[in-house]
Amino acid sequence: MRIQHARQFSRRRFLGRLTLAGTAGFLGLQPRPVTAEPPPETTRLRLVRRPAICVAPEYVAEELLQGEGFTEVQYVKVENSVAAYTALAAGEADFTLHFSGPLLLQLDTGDPVVILAGVHVGCFELFGTEQVRAIRDLKGKTVAVQGPGAPEHVFLASMAAYVGLDPHRDINWVAHPLAEAVRLFTEGKTDALLAFPPGAQELRAKGIGHVVVNSSVDRPWSQYFCCMVAGHREFVRKHPVATKRAVRAILKAADLCALEPERAARLLVDKAYVSRYDYALQTMQDVPYGRWREYDPEDTVRFYALRLHEIGMIKSSPQKLMAQGTDWRFLTALKKELKE
Repeated sequence: MRIQHARQFSRRRFLGRLTLAGTAGFLGLQPRPVTAEPPPETTRLRLVRRPAICVAPEYVAEELLQGEGFTEVQYVKVENSVAAYTALAAGEADFTLHFSGPLLLQLDTGDPVVILAGVHVGCFELFGTEQVRAIRDLKGKTVAVQGPGAPEHVFLASMAAYVGLDPHRDINWVAHPLAEAVRLFTEGKTDALLAFPPGAQELRAKGIGHVVVNSSVDRPWSQYFCCMVAGHREFVRKHPVATKRAVRAILKAADLCALEPERAARLLVDKAYVSRYDYALQTMQDVPYGRWREYDPEDTVRFYALRLHEIGMIKSSPQKLMAQGTDWRFLTALKKELKE
């Protein structure tokens, strides 16, 4: 089941708008600093590397970041998505591209994190056994997640709340590492699994379970950002020029993933972010990376914050989270700068 997304603008027009630095390396050009604005206040930038390829723009952006004046781009390697949040909150990383729902849990607890932009909608898929044909069928069923607050737990709890289920009472959650969760679902010992690339591609290729919800195309999930750019608050405060340049590189990388999926997939394999080119390519083609201009990230914060507040996973109101944990200045400027 491959989903081909319409390109929002032609490749020629897009490449014509990019600066030489913006296409550096990725298109075989020599990186050069952007000269139309001050240089970044720091030339070192730390991002997060974890086993999730839906965040491909964060990796594709490496050479684009060098073109933005970052001479030292580091990727802090962590074992899972929960550890990625911890690394950002602890100041061990400056930016990460991460899942919107769990980011709100971080903001609710007061972690020094700020959401800066939405990058792409879709990427997670809910797989079910024959007994699960709709989200409501999860009532009384067992679902394995990596733990409380993990992306699959937060998103699935939000989905359950949206259709009127109480995720605390109606779903039997069991905690297992990702590989074990997949094994249990494959053996029919759990009833559903929320999967992210390349896991979703692998389940479909092997014919394991069936897709109940595909967040790239199924409403309302396809109308809200799955992954967003978040930065450490102190870095954003001290380095506004560097912040804008970093966000610009990531958003350009998202466009490149949409317009050059084969090249992006090959980069992910060559740099060992993923082992299989076919799964990487399918992810680049399935995930609508080119839609970051179309959606308002505030809508995403509001939508998931309401769901999570309803079920008691966060205490803060959407208004408080937006006031204290978001900064759209850089995105607003870049939308004008990188407009069609």
